[in-house]
Amino acid sequence: MRNDKAVASGVRIVSVLGATGSIGDSTMDLLRAAPERYQVEALTANNNVQGLATLAKEFGARFAAVADESLLGELRDALAGTGIACGAGESAIIEAAERPADWIMAAISGAAGLKPALAAVDRGTTIALANKECLVCAGDFFMARALNAGANILPADSEHNALFQALSSGNRHELTKVIITASGGPFRTWAAADIEQATLAQALKHPNWSMGQKITIDSASMMNKGLEVIEASYLFALSPDEIDVLVHPQSIIHGMVEFSDRSVVAQLGAPDMRIPIAHCLGWPDRIVGRAATLDLAKIGQLTFEAPDFVRFPGLRLAYDALRTGQGATTVYNAANEIAVAAFIAQQIRFGAIARLVEDTLNAWIRAGNLAPLSSADDAIAVDHNARKMAATLLPQIAAKAS
Repeated sequence: MRNDKAVASGVRIVSVLGATGSIGDSTMDLLRAAPERYQVEALTANNNVQGLATLAKEFGARFAAVADESLLGELRDALAGTGIACGAGESAIIEAAERPADWIMAAISGAAGLKPALAAVDRGTTIALANKECLVCAGDFFMARALNAGANILPADSEHNALFQALSSGNRHELTKVIITASGGPFRTWAAADIEQATLAQALKHPNWSMGQKITIDSASMMNKGLEVIEASYLFALSPDEIDVLVHPQSIIHGMVEFSDRSVVAQLGAPDMRIPIAHCLGWPDRIVGRAATLDLAKIGQLTFEAPDFVRFPGLRLAYDALRTGQGATTVYNAANEIAVAAFIAQQIRFGAIARLVEDTLNAWIRAGNLAPLSSADDAIAVDHNARKMAATLLPQIAAKAS
């Protein structure tokens, strides 16, 4: 049941799916700063039982769930005597999404985040979406279901949140294009031959952002920017030709929108994920943020470069997958996850990440597997089968690189 006292007092009831990850950390930090405004209903984690239990007790959550079923006993022990209900496994994560909350942070990474996010959508609530796979794997279906349920989808990542804010300056028919900025990652100035041989430690050394391992590697390959192009297309109903990418090493401008009168509206801020999350958390109002104040005089200059589709082929492949449609973007994401895991395990070189994705896409299309996705099960099945195909192709990709 909802806490009627909280509702009457204007307190916003919130749940955080993926509370112990990097997005979850930033979200909890903002909630911690304004306890009078927010009440936590549910928190989830993948397998970090102690971190989840600590947060659940700190914020007085009503429910906590861990994705790993084998950890239920440990979670129960950690919450013993608190009165906090708990669960484990996919059904428990979905239950957390279905519990009464005015605002839900959907920050479970990977395809595992799709069904919980859809459960939140079906409640017609406000969802801060930080899970790329919901849009990359099932964008048309996901957004149509949100529209039918009356759910508000707020983009919680910096680039799409910037576009969301800038788009309010005009009408849809006045839009010419959107521009997603990219830092260029640690290999922005590297030669192609050096990028090919880059080590894991080098790929994880991002110049601006502090993020999880997978997304940091994706940033280094610019696969992450490719995923963001796909997201923007589904989130804002844009064609690929209406989406540009601009390399901006300082990561101060996060997104821009050009309108028909050639006005360009940009959103600026320090490279801190608490800025877009705070915007979502307060929407439609604004709250006091926790990030540093932007000092442009101290920064001195902002520079821009065109993206290099030759040195960073992952970005080109994203546009190709988006234009192909019919599940190709799901394959793009699935193959990339297999490739990144193989790179982390030192099975392939950094440069082979994009080659595995391209070979998987080509094999998928040749096999006649393209088909519209109309359900979460469709998207999950394509994701599963594409991963199997990428894993099958992995040895020959590794052999070519050796």
